[in-house]
Amino acid sequence: MNLRRPDEMQRITNETLADKFIEEQVSLIKEQIGNQKVLLALSGGVDSSVVAALLSKAIGKQLYCVHVNTGLLRKGESEEVIDVFQNQMDANLIYIDATDRFLDKLKNVEDPETKRKIIGNEFIEVFAEEAGKLEGIKFLGQGTIWPDILESEKGIKAHHNSGGLPEDMEFELVEPVRILFKDEVRLVGRRLGLPESMVDRQPFPGPGLGVRCLGVIERKRLEAVRESDAILREEFKKAGLNKTVWQYFTVVPDFRTTGVKDGKRSFEWPVIIRAVNSVDAMTATVEEIPFDLMQKLVQRITTEVEGVNRVLYDFTPKPTGTIEWE
Repeated sequence: MNLRRPDEMQRITNETLADKFIEEQVSLIKEQIGNQKVLLALSGGVDSSVVAALLSKAIGKQLYCVHVNTGLLRKGESEEVIDVFQNQMDANLIYIDATDRFLDKLKNVEDPETKRKIIGNEFIEVFAEEAGKLEGIKFLGQGTIWPDILESEKGIKAHHNSGGLPEDMEFELVEPVRILFKDEVRLVGRRLGLPESMVDRQPFPGPGLGVRCLGVIERKRLEAVRESDAILREEFKKAGLNKTVWQYFTVVPDFRTTGVKDGKRSFEWPVIIRAVNSVDAMTATVEEIPFDLMQKLVQRITTEVEGVNRVLYDFTPKPTGTIEWE
């Protein structure tokens, strides 16, 4: 279905317009799907979560969601997906803990592009394996949004209509938020009852924390990334910065620094904080974090995160730096 956003379409800026869109899409989904089954890769990101909620509202148990825990997700993400979609929405959720599988594949891999390819290919394999176990699946749900279409047409970013699945797996696409911008998707998600923590989720790279645990991924250092990121998100939310800063995260490099803990020499990792503002991700400016907040972050990260004795702040704009480190 090559649906395009009508030029005269009113921007969805309030609850009334969001409710109208939901009502229209529920009707269209029922018409398209009939009594068939739909498969959806549910990452827990904004777009796939809103699509899952919309499809669940329209066709209920005809939807099958597959959530793959790669071991590279942020703290609490898989748990929230299970709670919202399995426990609250009573959706068919297939949860796969593939942590060991992914981390074993990434063993001794240092190059970031190689890491990205391994993570992407392994995800496709895991998802395809699970899809092959299900019978009678005719449709593939996808969280395509309008900027994806525009970027694809302009040659900025490839848009994978098949969801990255092998060519011999043929599905008809269901893309209920295809004509929406990101802010509209978030508003629709709120009206569908998704929690704020899910609707307002930060942009997250496809390889996840795999490109924030710099160099060769070590399990203990990966946990340091996950725990420090959770502290940063918690403190930014308390300070109200989660609503104003475009993207923020932590990075743990593959080298150690000398420090002092409990009166003794320590030789542990530094944590690097990155917080930037951007409109199009082509350029980015650095957020000025209040000094008292930075002191609190240093205190919490160096005392609560195992293996860390130092906290740094990345002041580099884009250009010359990119938003992510890898």
